[in-house]
Amino acid sequence: MIQYVVRFCVGIGLLLLTWLPGHCFAQTVRTDSTEAQVVVPDSAVAAVLASADSLPLPLPELPVFKPDPTKAVLYSAIFPGLGQIYNRKYWKLPLVYGAFMGCAYAITWNNRNYQDYLEAYKGIMSEKPLENNSWIDFLPANANPDDYLNDANFKDQLKRSKDYYRRYRDLSVIITVGVYFITMIDAYVDAQLFDFDISPDLSLRVEPVMTQPTSYSSRTYGLNCSIKF
Repeated sequence: MIQYVVRFCVGIGLLLLTWLPGHCFAQTVRTDSTEAQVVVPDSAVAAVLASADSLPLPLPELPVFKPDPTKAVLYSAIFPGLGQIYNRKYWKLPLVYGAFMGCAYAITWNNRNYQDYLEAYKGIMSEKPLENNSWIDFLPANANPDDYLNDANFKDQLKRSKDYYRRYRDLSVIITVGVYFITMIDAYVDAQLFDFDISPDLSLRVEPVMTQPTSYSSRTYGLNCSIKF
């Protein structure tokens, strides 16, 4: 009988030893003035917390760039090409500065020729053409200047050349102003249509088609072309 009682007590003790560690979740830690409970998580909770700590943090979303059309026009008006830089259309800069360089060359070249012909025309039309002899440079080689002092055709040629280069110099200036305003308009339109969605689904379909005969026409065959956008 005593043997069974001892076995029973030993079994109860083992049961308590296996039950208490898994169900005692907290212990009390005393400090000088307060009490705090320290929670001891089990292995499953610890695994979840460890996996959560190992996850990468989400990156902050960067603001989407949207150019202001007013700023784009102002920048382009201050200096040509700044509007295109503000809109991040850098590939347009060679076109902008190439156009302005071409206009500047046309203005310089036409103005230089205009000034040369103007001085020559003024010289030959003056009271002392031999002293104001800038027109002699436009004579043929080995020509006698005295033979051209009263030559009406030569004077008219100088006048027409002068007017020709003056007209194209003024036209080059007008074109330069037009290019200036075109760059402003381009910067404004680019800023307005910056986020305009253009679908990449552009397709051309070609398929045969047949028209049924009627009382007025016979059966016809052909191709039907359709563009999807």
